[in-house]
Amino acid sequence: MNRWQVFINGIIKENPVLVLLIGLCPTLATSGSANDGFGMGIAATFVLIASNILISAVRKWTPDQIRIPIFIIIISTFVTIVDYTMHAADPVLYANLGVFVPLIVVNCIILGRAEAFAYKNDVLSSTLDGIGMGLGFTLTITVLGAIREIIGNGTVTILNYELINLGEGFMPALVFIMPPGAFLVMGLLIAANRLLIRKRG
Repeated sequence: MNRWQVFINGIIKENPVLVLLIGLCPTLATSGSANDGFGMGIAATFVLIASNILISAVRKWTPDQIRIPIFIIIISTFVTIVDYTMHAADPVLYANLGVFVPLIVVNCIILGRAEAFAYKNDVLSSTLDGIGMGLGFTLTITVLGAIREIIGNGTVTILNYELINLGEGFMPALVFIMPPGAFLVMGLLIAANRLLIRKRG
């Protein structure tokens, strides 16, 4: 598999949320708005890229028997950096995401890519894998949050800037910003992604 394919797979063909169906807990829980989804996506992407790079760099010196504890230590180091940075830079977003920021440590996407890819491939390929998977995760959770927010609230806000406001006359369907709405929109996105993959052959 060439490096371009490694990068692009994480966005469509092997999208961690829509195809591999991993990392669903933070995806569903933090996608009540586009802003929260985007923030969670960026945080997870940073950890994914940084941990992939370091795990790939030290893989030849990592004993197979204790690789998982080593992965967890590396991942938790980058999660701590994200946790403190987000707390200082955007306390509102940090409060909205709550426990799901520290729980990036055990996110299936992060640990899964460390085990399935970074531990077996070179640094450049692992970096591209991290970028692709992170971009796929971020796009999915942001689009999911935007759809839920616009139907359930009539607005779309990213990076605290209001991009869309349907006004006072809009009648929101509040179910979409509640847990059932997350499952409904997720199902539609999975179906749309499978249709896209099928059309691409």
